Amino acid sequence: MKNNIRVLIVDDEELARSDLHALLSKIPAIEIVGEANNISSAIDAIEKLIPDVIFLDILFPRETGFDLLEKIETNAKIIFVTAFDKYAIRAFEVNALDYLIKPVDPERLAITIERLESSNTLEKKQSDFNYTDSIFIEHANNFYFVKVNSIIMISAAVAYTEIITDKGLKLLAHKSMKEWETRLPQNLFVRVHRSAIINIEFIQKMDKWFNYSYRVYLKSIDKPISISRRYIAAIRQRMT
Repeated sequence: MKNNIRVLIVDDEELARSDLHALLSKIPAIEIVGEANNISSAIDAIEKLIPDVIFLDILFPRETGFDLLEKIETNAKIIFVTAFDKYAIRAFEVNALDYLIKPVDPERLAITIERLESSNTLEKKQSDFNYTDSIFIEHANNFYFVKVNSIIMISAAVAYTEIITDKGLKLLAHKSMKEWETRLPQNLFVRVHRSAIINIEFIQKMDKWFNYSYRVYLKSIDKPISISRRYIAAIRQRMT
């Protein structure tokens, strides 16, 4: 079976990482792409490796796994792995997929992987958009068919999302940012901000700005978009 679930292990204890690595290595669907031993190195690894799943410890020196989640934007599913059960409620409040107690039991881990694969299957049931598809959009009592390949940018707009096309159209859609991010062709559309998704085919240039951030200039859009360092890796990955 082809490896198709990219995993990052984040734990400050080398033995714990080693034990979990050994267990996960026996599962054919899992590809371990990296490990991190603190929050800072975990942020760098997430930006560089873009994992599908993060197996995350909770207690680190002076920080917690919850602190990590506040510092990053990632679509990776989170599976907490900890020696303590008292954080379980908070873990599920941040939409963790599962909560494992150390030492991890192989049979319990197998249940987690089944849950992970089931979650992935449910997400794939909703059809993806192809780059040449036309999307039906109702806006201000009018109806439009918008070519996916004409979309320059999608941004959050309160309860809606706004689409900007290469023809200068600005349309409000009843779709969430998450739905757009999931269904658009992921080799061409990338989320560059909590409230913005861009089509990399419309990038004119990028330049460094202040505090390690960047600005991206898009064709037909006057103002550049500010992007933090955590998102620039995703653009580079798609443009290589």
